[in-house]
Amino acid sequence: MMHSTGPSSDVRSGSARGMIVADGIRAAAGRTPAKTAIIAGERRLTFAGLIERIDRLAILAHDGLGLWHGDRAAILAPNCLEYMEIIAGLSSAGVATAAIGPAASEPEIRFICEDSGARVLFVDPALEEKARAAIPASVEKVIPLGPLYEDLLARSSTRLCPVDVSETDIFSIPYTSGATGRPKGVLLSHRSRVLSAFCLAAEHGSYTPDDRAVATTPMFHGAGLLMALAPVFFGGTVEILAKFNIEVLLATITRLQATSVYMVPTHLAALRNLGSKASQFDTRSLRTVASGTAPLSQTLKQEAIAYFGEGKLYERYGSTEAGVTSCLRPQDQLRKIACVGLPLPLTRLKVMTADGRQAGPGEVGELAIASPYMFSGYLNLPEQTAEAFRDGWFISGDLARIDEEGYLYLVDRKNDMIISGGENIYPREIEEILLAHPGVAECAVTSVPDAYWGEAVAAFVGLRPGAAVTPDELAELCRARLSRYKVPKAFIFVETLPRNSMGKVLRRELKNLLPQAPAGS
Repeated sequence: MMHSTGPSSDVRSGSARGMIVADGIRAAAGRTPAKTAIIAGERRLTFAGLIERIDRLAILAHDGLGLWHGDRAAILAPNCLEYMEIIAGLSSAGVATAAIGPAASEPEIRFICEDSGARVLFVDPALEEKARAAIPASVEKVIPLGPLYEDLLARSSTRLCPVDVSETDIFSIPYTSGATGRPKGVLLSHRSRVLSAFCLAAEHGSYTPDDRAVATTPMFHGAGLLMALAPVFFGGTVEILAKFNIEVLLATITRLQATSVYMVPTHLAALRNLGSKASQFDTRSLRTVASGTAPLSQTLKQEAIAYFGEGKLYERYGSTEAGVTSCLRPQDQLRKIACVGLPLPLTRLKVMTADGRQAGPGEVGELAIASPYMFSGYLNLPEQTAEAFRDGWFISGDLARIDEEGYLYLVDRKNDMIISGGENIYPREIEEILLAHPGVAECAVTSVPDAYWGEAVAAFVGLRPGAAVTPDELAELCRARLSRYKVPKAFIFVETLPRNSMGKVLRRELKNLLPQAPAGS
């Protein structure tokens, strides 16, 4: 294993270290040590306290747990105060942490621990029993958060960890959802996270020492952790919510007088469903309402702007691998329809056609991305890593087009495209039309087998409370705006769509709903 036992003062002070996440927090702590960095429930942690705990974790990894540069750990917990310090602290010792969602099944826990090679697992006490039943023999220690964890930290040292860590070392390993196959560990470097934070700060202008953020998306996802980290990295304050509840979120914004919040489309749909109750909360302090992870329908976008006010909504596009790639700024929200904006600083985009040429303005093809904060590859998957890149460009798997002004429009996931009777059909186009119906709360369009056409279009629809909508009504709405072959052959009404913890629809599970629900056309 690579490690260094050189003088810690040389390790921490040299500019050659480059961009290390913990060092950004250390700089903020040097400016305002007594300021609150993190709030989680009744608990608060100052910047001085946070960097001390990060340093204690680095020494604990190095001296107490026997973890060396290149080793890995894992964390299984909901959003909590300890989440950031564990990943930042271990990565300061050259140990990357694999993140496991709190709702993971025992087979999923076992797979991620085995795939990542985690030797130590940090776990929420409520999940300890499940974790111990699931972990493979390769996990040598299980450390529940709480008294044991705090005792280990207290007995560790605040001296600086004598390990030479560079900006290209891995900071964290979130796992993809597995929507297109087995979950893949995405290797995210310190450089990736620091540059992503700087680009978001430049884009949104709301990650300064004077800003306050609320983080409610799951931190085991790359975006969720970044949204909690960015405010702290620049010296601001973040309040972390253990789980999403729209009224708790709005009450927190009101009490904290938050200046930024990250909300995925399902959060904004929950806000809409509050109705008149939403007016009791005061969100005027917000300067940035960022949305991402899944496409934001134009109808939901207009409702969000009506609630929060103009000049605040930023819709972002990105992925775990590529980070945040583009952003539609507030002034363009109602001017550029179904658009995800311009590329972020340091990011280049191009659309490639099936025959390998670069598409012209408005022409649909597969999106390729180049930036210096790209992921470092898929863990243990060299062939998939090689396939993900072409001549230095990351091949996103998303179908897109770019207009004459350079604005990016997502058409759909390449794997979600429906081919019916030889015609290409993009589910998102149909979903946008259905979501414009006043009775439709959510919908997802996918393919179903068809003996004649090969694939037929089916729409799974969730209605707003009290709404009465018929399949014929929805079919007529689609016929008025779409070519006949794009109109769904079946409309399946569901209580709710299957989604992952970041609000993405799990399309592979939709077809499981077919036998249980009546269909009309």
